Amino acid sequence: MSYKYIAMVVLFTGLFITGCNRITRIKEDINPDTVPKTVVPVTPEINYVPEADYKAEGMPGGLQTLSADNMSDDTGVINQEEPNMFLIEHISQDIKDRINGKSYGKDCTVPYEDLRYIRVLYWGFDNQPHEGELIVNKAIAEDIIEIFKELYEHKYPIEKMVLVDEYDADDNASMADNNTSAFNFRFIDNGSGKLSKHSYGLAIDINPLYNPYVRTINGKSVVSPENGAEYADRTIDCPYYIKKDDICYKAFISRGFSWGGEWKNSKDYQHFEKDID
Repeated sequence: MSYKYIAMVVLFTGLFITGCNRITRIKEDINPDTVPKTVVPVTPEINYVPEADYKAEGMPGGLQTLSADNMSDDTGVINQEEPNMFLIEHISQDIKDRINGKSYGKDCTVPYEDLRYIRVLYWGFDNQPHEGELIVNKAIAEDIIEIFKELYEHKYPIEKMVLVDEYDADDNASMADNNTSAFNFRFIDNGSGKLSKHSYGLAIDINPLYNPYVRTINGKSVVSPENGAEYADRTIDCPYYIKKDDICYKAFISRGFSWGGEWKNSKDYQHFEKDID
C-alpha cells in the first residue's frame, strides 16, 4: 500500500470527524431548551369587592352588622382599599366619652339607645373621597346612610363632616367652619324654649357656611353663621348652594324630610329634618 493512499485515508477520516462534530454543535445550538424565550408581561387581575350590607344591631331585617374596627381613626382622605364605609353603630363608650358634657349635656333627655353613630363617605371640596361621621336618631339612620350613598355616587361636594363636639358643641363655630353635622342637644335659638330637632338627632345641616340660616329679628336680617352673610343672596352662582330639585334636595325629600329653605317666615338653607311618629 502506497504512502499516498494512506495519507488520503487519514485526510478523509479527519474531515469526516470534523463534520460530525460541527453537526453535533449545530444541534446543540438549536436545542429548544437553550433558545432564549420571549417573556410576555401579564397584568394582574383586579378583584373588586362589592359593598357590604349595613344594619344597626337589634334592628329587623337580618342584614349584616358592620364593625368599625378596621376603619382608620382619621377622618381625612380615606384608605380606598376599605369596602365597608357606610356604617351604623350603637353609641359606644368611646363615643359617649367624646360627647358627654358637650352635645350630650347633663340635661339631655334623649337616651343613648335612641341614637346611632354612623360613618359615611363623601366627596370633599378637593374632589377626593373622605370619611365622615354623624350621630342621628335610630329612626332615620338607614335613611341617612342611603342619602349619603346617593350623594357619594353623584360626587356631591361636602367640605367637612365631624361631630359637633369637635367644636365643643358650639353650633355657630361648627357652621362657621362649614361643618356638616346632626345631633346636638340644644334649644331653638328663637326664645321659644323648644328643643331643636337636632336634639333628637332628627335634623342635619349640610354645608352650613354656604347655606346659612336667614331670619328677620326686630326688622333686621340676621344670618347664621355670620361669615356666611354673602351667601344669603341665593342669586349668586355658587356650586355649594342647596336648591330646590337639586341632587341633595331630592335625596332628602324623597325620603320624607323637609327642607328649611322652604320655610315661610325664615330660611334655613342648610337644614333638613324629619318628623317621626
